[in-house]
Amino acid sequence: MLRRDRRLEAHLTKLKKLAGACAIALATAVPVHAQTMPPDYGPPISLEIARKAMAAAEAEAAKNNWPVVIAIIDSGGHVVMMHKRDNAQLASLDVAQGKAKTALKYKRPTKVLDDAISSGGAGVRFLALGDITPLEGGFPIVLDGKIVGAIGISGVLSAQNSQIGRAAIDALK
Repeated sequence: MLRRDRRLEAHLTKLKKLAGACAIALATAVPVHAQTMPPDYGPPISLEIARKAMAAAEAEAAKNNWPVVIAIIDSGGHVVMMHKRDNAQLASLDVAQGKAKTALKYKRPTKVLDDAISSGGAGVRFLALGDITPLEGGFPIVLDGKIVGAIGISGVLSAQNSQIGRAAIDALK
């Protein structure tokens, strides 16, 4: 009986260690952004604000001669503005809108989902979600603490798409 108790105790110790390791792995798999409460949705972005964001995004793309599509949607998910620069690939029309919609729906930059999936483990579960574009280059547009829309950029490398989007967001500060 004593031997059995020791085996049971050893087994329970292993299970506790495994549970602890799983908890640590899960905590590190969830991005820091997901642990904070994102802002609420606000009224739809105005055309004036969308133009300001678009102008900054276009200036960044033009400065680097990047052939991209820039899509801006309102807080309801409707396209407010979309510009296709010369020689942008046709697929970027859908991808830019998808990035903007994903940033809007999940209330965070699409890089968060991109990173979670790339890290594997628990992050891979995001692939089961429908109608998302978990690629870097989408950002929620936040004004006065509320999400009023989102911007998505597609056509060049992810970091370059993100650079264009960041320029648009920074222009609204």
